[in-house]
Amino acid sequence: MANPEPAAPLLIKRYASRRLYNTETSDYVTLEDIAGFIRDGREVKIVDLKTGDDLTRQYLLQIIAEHESRGESVLPVDVLTDLVRSYTTQAQSVVPQFLAASFEMLREGQSKMMERMTEMSNPMSRMPGFDQLQRQQQAFLKAMMGGWGSGTSGPEAETQTDSKAPPPADGDMEEIRRQLAALQKRISKL
Repeated sequence: MANPEPAAPLLIKRYASRRLYNTETSDYVTLEDIAGFIRDGREVKIVDLKTGDDLTRQYLLQIIAEHESRGESVLPVDVLTDLVRSYTTQAQSVVPQFLAASFEMLREGQSKMMERMTEMSNPMSRMPGFDQLQRQQQAFLKAMMGGWGSGTSGPEAETQTDSKAPPPADGDMEEIRRQLAALQKRISKL
């Protein structure tokens, strides 16, 4: 499966008055609006209307400076000091690649951590036959709640109202009990 093509950057034009104009929504935006677009995962490109110069870097640095000055510090002083040094030394050629690689590793790490947390939140979902068991449990709950009417709430009530199927026959209930017992044995072996 091919990766979807990334969306074109949101084009922001800076007028001579220094106002920033969102070309997609045809309205003026602030630096905080632009920071919000970026936090939402959108790429942004800011250009000077008259000259066509790309001002994106300048405005991104301004957004960072404003957040740092408000006490929302993300960059420790030693990192900022090293950045300033990198502009005056031979390290200038290495620092951009290092920073890009570091942030890529951070993004990948966050992504993997979210995947693991999702897996850990329901470890049984990886067990073979889990979907079938879940359907059977819903049928069992539906059968057990069948006589209780509309006073139920939560997932049981949803499964009860999902279909108007008759409650399972005694043979079906016995099969559900047998499969539930087999599942309990499997779980106890884990």
